[in-house]
Amino acid sequence: MLTERLFENRQDMVAALEAECVAALTQAIEDRGEATFMVSGGSTPEPLYKSLSNVDLDWESVYIALVDERWVDFAHDKSNEAFTVKHLIQNKAAVANLIGMKNTAATAQEGLADCEAAYQQLAQPFDITILGMGNDGHTASLFPHANGLEVALNPDSSELCAAIVAHQSEVTGAITERMTLSLAGLLRSRTLVLLITGDEKLAVLRKAQAGTDVAEMPIRAILQQDRVPVVVYWAP
Repeated sequence: MLTERLFENRQDMVAALEAECVAALTQAIEDRGEATFMVSGGSTPEPLYKSLSNVDLDWESVYIALVDERWVDFAHDKSNEAFTVKHLIQNKAAVANLIGMKNTAATAQEGLADCEAAYQQLAQPFDITILGMGNDGHTASLFPHANGLEVALNPDSSELCAAIVAHQSEVTGAITERMTLSLAGLLRSRTLVLLITGDEKLAVLRKAQAGTDVAEMPIRAILQQDRVPVVVYWAP
């Protein structure tokens, strides 16, 4: 159920993925009156979000929710929620409904129940989910050998969200406490899109495909499952 779409340049890749996103969201609105769009942060999807924000779509019927979040306030420069507002919840998409993960709890674990309750209100299956991948083989905030990873990787869990504490060695200098969609949550999607760029990330993908240790490279849990189609979008 893995499809690879390899492009010669990033402009063509973004245009193709934008078309797939618009088609998925439009179909969902036609079918059930609303759409769920799960988004990741980072520089790679930024051009996609900026372009999508100008698309004519019934954005008031679109619910945009985060794939994962650092446990930081909205004002923090590493907030995925703030990133999403800055690049996607703009222009024609300014009227879309955004569901964040960070709440007022002191820790992700303490905030898990409220986050879970909010995400359970989203229409399922999620219509399209954008994932990234780190050089260490993490996706969402499913980091190698992280505290909470084993629970988060249970594909049959009823929980959509999971609290994760990444090992400092895995995210040097970064914020280790995260909230993320669990593997079970990710598998509630109609389509999972893995959006990556550059030769280094393609090499990481090939390494992940060649092995089986999910704790070592959690992206393998996505690549190895057979429940949900995965489409890799890659450009140099």
